[in-house]
Amino acid sequence: MTGSPNLKTKDRSPLLQTGRAAIMGILNVTPDSFSDGGLFLGVDEAVDHAARMIDEGADIIDIGGESTRPGATPVNVDEEMRRVIPIIEGLVRRFDVAISIDTSKAMVMDAAVNAGATMINDVHALTEKDALSIAAELNVPVCLMHMQGQPGTMQLNPVYEDVTASIREYLSQRVTACIEAGLDIKNLILDPGFGFGKSQKQNFTLLNELQSVRSHGLPILAGLSRKSVIGQALGLAVDDRVSASIALALLAVRNGANIVRVHDVKATTEAIRIMEVVEKVGKESS
Repeated sequence: MTGSPNLKTKDRSPLLQTGRAAIMGILNVTPDSFSDGGLFLGVDEAVDHAARMIDEGADIIDIGGESTRPGATPVNVDEEMRRVIPIIEGLVRRFDVAISIDTSKAMVMDAAVNAGATMINDVHALTEKDALSIAAELNVPVCLMHMQGQPGTMQLNPVYEDVTASIREYLSQRVTACIEAGLDIKNLILDPGFGFGKSQKQNFTLLNELQSVRSHGLPILAGLSRKSVIGQALGLAVDDRVSASIALALLAVRNGANIVRVHDVKATTEAIRIMEVVEKVGKESS
């Protein structure tokens, strides 16, 4: 990889230079997220859930105060900050863990990092007003995600001539824009945006060709946990998608993902770690 974003493991070693995939635990503090909406609206409930994920193996806690599911209703800046800032502050007081703020708003990025967040996860890849300049000033790792269209309409009829090539080109353009705005390329992470303006076939094509999405040698984040593509393929309700989510996380890591964003931390961590043990033995034997 080109660089290693300044994210640390619990023993303070660089997170993405450990030879293993990093686990990002999802903490949605929204009433309308597709999987866990409304479950962790109180500060104590949210921090306690984060504590469980950390205990189960999460390297990063990703906190989101605005749902980006298909058809989601936008949230204003004040409401988003009201939801996330107290939880970030609560986590910082109790844990030494990487904290990611899942937002596209410059003001929320600024407030979250000043409250203790150590990473920005932006589904709009820093294209919103002032996001690039604020991210450059904050100088923390940033994940740039691809999305075709907007959350309200992105799944209506996604069309690509070549889904993998299109996403690689878009992410490469965003990396260039970030560098020109003053961001350190070593702080950038790429997310192809599974489920964000992609059909079932496009999502699975992208997963099979994940390594080809890597631009500038940067780390890749993959988020497939409990997503509708599983429901479409297997006819499963959201709460019944755990096993399939783990399988997709394993495939993502096998195909080049450096970070996986998941709801079910314990099961996913154990599955990935045993795969890594087996792969290590195979390399040593060859």
